[in-house]
Amino acid sequence: MSKRPSGSSGGSMATSSTLSFFFIFIFFVKFIAIAEAAGEEDNNDKKKKNGLGASFIFGDSLVDAGNNNYLSTLSKANIKPNGIDFKPSNGNPTGRFTNGRTIGDIVGEELGQPNYAIPFLAPNATGKAILYGVNYASGGGGILNATGRIFVNRLGMDVQVDFFNVTRKQFDEILGKDEARDYIRKKSIFSITIGANDFLNNYLFPVLSVGTRFTQTPDDFVTDMLNHLRDQLMRLYNLDARKFVIGNVGPIGCIPYQKTINQMDKEECVDLANKLANQYNARLKSMLEDLNKNLHDATFVHANVYDLVMELITNYKKYGFKTATTACCGNGGQFAGIIPCGPTSSMCQERDKYVFWDPYHPSEAANLIIAKQLLYGSTEYISPVNLKNLRDL
Repeated sequence: MSKRPSGSSGGSMATSSTLSFFFIFIFFVKFIAIAEAAGEEDNNDKKKKNGLGASFIFGDSLVDAGNNNYLSTLSKANIKPNGIDFKPSNGNPTGRFTNGRTIGDIVGEELGQPNYAIPFLAPNATGKAILYGVNYASGGGGILNATGRIFVNRLGMDVQVDFFNVTRKQFDEILGKDEARDYIRKKSIFSITIGANDFLNNYLFPVLSVGTRFTQTPDDFVTDMLNHLRDQLMRLYNLDARKFVIGNVGPIGCIPYQKTINQMDKEECVDLANKLANQYNARLKSMLEDLNKNLHDATFVHANVYDLVMELITNYKKYGFKTATTACCGNGGQFAGIIPCGPTSSMCQERDKYVFWDPYHPSEAANLIIAKQLLYGSTEYISPVNLKNLRDL
């Protein structure tokens, strides 16, 4: 009887064990991959379910995404170096009045938007492209129709609401009336960033404002602004808007333009401009509280932009900035605050270290901090709910 070579049985057992371990390992790896894929799919489903439907953006140059490109206007930002840090355009200007993304862009991204809200006047603002949202904002625009006439052309808030009426009809055609109404009421957010130009390029503007200031006290002017804004909000409400966020006016007396033309010191702001902003802001908050009480099926969120931007200006070093006084891109005066950003402007090297991109507008770095507070912050800056919670209502 033949004998097996010594040790052959141990070798077979070792080989068998190794193969068993190998197959168990492969099974385990595949199981983990399937589980992760299922989890990712589940997360994507949740994002689709909880994601923002459409973002409708109204306002001025703080959130203009390119509407003024299609107007014969003196208020334009489709020239270099504007947009130098805007990645989707590879650093080319898009009409945004900053070096990168606006607050509206960042908010849309964070709330799950796959695309930015498209400018209403853009040729491709048609068909299903509008379902993610439309941007009606216009540099130089204001609450009052007379605001910004120094720029020749601009879209005031009344015209922007007129344009939304056009969009509203397009939604009915694309989705059908019932689905369109639910989509706009339940899944869409209406953001309004307007009012600064009514002071800067109307009431406070040299020469143009002389007649207004003789005929209207500051309180009367603010009353006129708020009456118009209330009517505009109600027009949107009657077109099925239900989730609103309205920004108050920022500390306009602290922007490089105002500090330069008024020859302020580095640490000073223009008192009259900030007083007017605060006068308007206090009454705006009261008006929004009143609308929340009376329109139970709508939510009007108050964005306290004034205190948020003032915090950045006052404690800029805490947030990693080098200056909250001088414009990164501009010319003229102590704070580069007279001539808007353009090809002949001086431009800083460390753009993320400046609170202000140009004489009027925040940098993308500042916009990012502001947007994150509006999205996830406490009632100190955004009330009665932040934008993430507003989306999920």
